[in-house]
Amino acid sequence: MRYQISGKQIDIGDALQTHVKDSLNAVVEKYAERPTDATVIFSKSGAEFVCEATVHLSTGLTASAKGLAHEIYAAFEKTADKMEKQLRRYKRRLKDHHRERTQPIDVMQAPTYILASSEAHDEDAEPETLQPIIVAEMETKIPSLSVGEAVMQMEIAGAPLLVFRNEKHDKVNVVYRRDDGNVGWIDPSL
Repeated sequence: MRYQISGKQIDIGDALQTHVKDSLNAVVEKYAERPTDATVIFSKSGAEFVCEATVHLSTGLTASAKGLAHEIYAAFEKTADKMEKQLRRYKRRLKDHHRERTQPIDVMQAPTYILASSEAHDEDAEPETLQPIIVAEMETKIPSLSVGEAVMQMEIAGAPLLVFRNEKHDKVNVVYRRDDGNVGWIDPSL
């Protein structure tokens, strides 16, 4: 598994990097088959250290967790515990989907844009144009999944929504977490 361990405006030593690799490897190997890469970012928020970890699995799923603590090692341990809980909770579902899927998930590239918020402008002034101002442009990956896999991916990642290509008809669909706690599914092909 490839690791990318970094700190935002803080120095992380070799001992912490080794601890992160060993601990995260033990957690991920225990509950998930064939992890591909992991990104761990440490930062400081006030008096607390923040640790954010994201693990990509060969099945196309992404698990992420975040922990805060007054010590950097404790922040990582909280993150690792959350990651282990997520992977343990979805172990059976991950294995079931892994057995059904013989090929890796097909991924389609799509452009992503970040638009300037309307709060950045004077609210009383009329905009000169209705075209939004593009702040950044990036590439994103849209996976080809079943609806069940998409819901599982959204829950594992802790994301409020997931855009995916439905395997049945190859059209773009969206699953999202509703305010009432249920999951919504938008399928324009129906």
